[in-house]
Amino acid sequence: MYYLNPNVEHLYRIFDQNERKAYLRLDLNENPVGLPEKFIMQVLSGITPQFVAQYPETLEFTTHLAQYLGTSIQNLCLVNGSAEGIRHIIEAFTSPGGRIVGVVPSYFMFQVYSEMYGRNIIKVPYEEDLSMSTESILAAMTIDTELLILLNPNNPMGNVYSEEEFKRIMHYAEKQQITVLIDEAYHYFYPKTFINYALHHEHVFVTRTFSKLFSMAGCRLGYVAGWQEGISIIQKLCTPHNVNAFAMRFADAIIQNPKIIEELIFKFNDGRKYLIELLDKNGYPHHGDAGNFIFIKPRTDADEIVRRMKKEKKILVKSYPNVGKFGTCLRVTIGERSIMEQFITALLEIDK
Repeated sequence: MYYLNPNVEHLYRIFDQNERKAYLRLDLNENPVGLPEKFIMQVLSGITPQFVAQYPETLEFTTHLAQYLGTSIQNLCLVNGSAEGIRHIIEAFTSPGGRIVGVVPSYFMFQVYSEMYGRNIIKVPYEEDLSMSTESILAAMTIDTELLILLNPNNPMGNVYSEEEFKRIMHYAEKQQITVLIDEAYHYFYPKTFINYALHHEHVFVTRTFSKLFSMAGCRLGYVAGWQEGISIIQKLCTPHNVNAFAMRFADAIIQNPKIIEELIFKFNDGRKYLIELLDKNGYPHHGDAGNFIFIKPRTDADEIVRRMKKEKKILVKSYPNVGKFGTCLRVTIGERSIMEQFITALLEIDK
């Protein structure tokens, strides 16, 4: 007989099919400029008809990635964007009705996958001053909790954990036998990493993506790092050839070219420094210590600024409600200096 999974039927999703090519896109935490065009052409120059026609092979790139990270290929699973890895971890390491603890607001797909698989997600809110209480996280980690989700740094708030805070959380998770998922999508914008926990402890995963600093959101590539037995479980859930050859080719060229990574980091830091200086100079409160995004409290209505930015300036930004003491504010992707000049000029013209 016909059947429809009620978890999927009643799942709340938003699908944005708007055309964004004509705009300066500061709304989805992409690199607004992207990789150097000369580098792109060099990578593409080796593409042959056979390369396009054949199924992708992962061993060579996974080996290079493992060497880059200082681990073995058995500790890594390539995924179609880190969101795929997150989905498989929730599917494999939690049960129907199982308890998942996570900080909110956060990357919305954590909640989507939890609801899709009928899990019970427990939301730990931020404090009014936009800080995250370690005590609140620990209090939510009950004996029946199956998965704890942490982001380092967190999107959209940009908060991070100290080594001491993280050790406390990890010690408690091990005591309570809770699997831990650490999402490091914004690694390199904030260099402190907890990946060694995943490589040297059981029931700890780290997910990463090539979409952010590495500027490959259009290619869809990420990976899960973890202990070998856990990674083998994640691999069982992956579809055959789940990552494409173009994505691996670009990612391989990047990790073997440190100058590209250094240049991307420098341009980001330069743009961030410039933006913060201008925000401070013009009296704009802001928040976001890590990640390639920042919250800005405008002088006038944030939603109206978003509308006018798009219509008058061809710039896309987002508004967020209930951001602690900020109320409704803007969230803006940070890019290199020329992009931040364009944004702050537009903001000062509109927000009067």
